[in-house]
Amino acid sequence: MDTPFEIFLSAPPGLEPLLLQEVTEAGFAAPEVAQGGVTFQGDWPEIWRANLTLRGASRVLVRFAQFRAFHLAQLDKRATKLDWGAVLPAGAECRVDVTCRNSKIYHDRAARARVAGAIESFGGKVSPEGSLRIMVRIEDDLVTFSMDTSGELLHRRGYKEATGKAPLRETLAALFLRQAGYAGDVPVVDPMCGSGTFVIEAARWAAGMAPGAERSFGFEALPSFDADAFAAMKAEAATRRDTDLRFYGSDRDDGAIRGAEANAARGHVADLCQFTRAAVSDLSRPEGRPGLVMVNPPYGARIGNRKLLFGLYGAFGAVLQERFHGWRLGMVTSDGGLAKATGLKLTAGPPVAFGGLTVKLYQAQL
Repeated sequence: MDTPFEIFLSAPPGLEPLLLQEVTEAGFAAPEVAQGGVTFQGDWPEIWRANLTLRGASRVLVRFAQFRAFHLAQLDKRATKLDWGAVLPAGAECRVDVTCRNSKIYHDRAARARVAGAIESFGGKVSPEGSLRIMVRIEDDLVTFSMDTSGELLHRRGYKEATGKAPLRETLAALFLRQAGYAGDVPVVDPMCGSGTFVIEAARWAAGMAPGAERSFGFEALPSFDADAFAAMKAEAATRRDTDLRFYGSDRDDGAIRGAEANAARGHVADLCQFTRAAVSDLSRPEGRPGLVMVNPPYGARIGNRKLLFGLYGAFGAVLQERFHGWRLGMVTSDGGLAKATGLKLTAGPPVAFGGLTVKLYQAQL
C-alpha cells in the first residue's frame, strides 16, 4: 500500500486521448493513455480530486497490489497476505469481480472464491450487493488488485433526476464537448436538448463547478479517508466563478423542457440556462459572439423512424447554414447517412460505443 499509487481512470474506448488532455490540464502526475482509459500516479488526496473534478472519467480505480500467481493455491496464499486493513474498513461488505485472460488460472469463479476467502479471513464480508468493489484482473499470470473509489459511476452527478428517452451520460457529453473544441469559453445551443445534458454540462464547466460537487463517493467509506480534508477540497471545487456566457436548450417535448429546467436548478446553473419548447425549424441564433451548436439527435435505431429522420436532419442543416454563420457544430449520431442529410461539410471522429450502438461526433464549421 505504498504511495503513490497507479490510478486508472476509465473512459469509452476511442476517447482516451480526450481524457488524457483533461487529466494533463488538471495537473495530475505522469498521465498516460491506456486501453479504455488513462493512468496517472497519485496519493489518496489526488484520488479524491480525480473523482471530484474530472468531467470525462467514468470511474477512478486505485491499483493497490500486484503479484504473479500460476495456480489457485498461490493466489490464495498471496491474497491472504495482503494488508486488507489498509484497503477495507473493518466488517466492510464488498463485491469482488475477477477476470482471467491468457493465464494458468483461467476459472474466474474459482479465483473469485480464493480472493473472497482472503477478505473474509481479514474480517470482511463478500456479497454481490456490497457497496465497495474490489476488481481483480489476472492477465498473463499477473494478478492486479484494484479498488473502485467512485462508488456509483461518475456520470451520476447528483443533480439530475429527469432524463430523456435516450439520455447521453454526462461523462460522455463532457468528452464530446471537449472533442468539439469546447473549453468553457463560448455559448452552447442544443436544439434537441432532452433532459439538458449538453447545456447543463457546458454551463457548469463555464462556471468552474466541479462535476462531483453534489454527490458522494465510494472512497468516503475507506480507512484512508479524511473527512475534514475532503470537505475543504469539495467546498473549494464547488465555488462558482462569474461568467457572462449563456446556454440554450430547446425541444418539442414539454416534459423534456420541464425536466431540463429542474435539472439546471438542482445543478445551480438555472440562471445561466434558457430552455424553450420549440421545433428545430424555429431555432434562432442567440445574440452575441459565435459559439457551439451541440446536439444528440434521434438516430432511428431506438427512437423514431429512420426514413422520417432524413427530413429532420435536412431541416436542421438548412437552419444552421441560414442562421448560424461563424458557429461550430458538434453532432452525435450512429448513422452516417443521416449525418450526410444535413448537407453540411462534416468531419467524423472515432467510433464510440453508446447504449449498444456505435456513435461518432460529426463536426462542421458553419
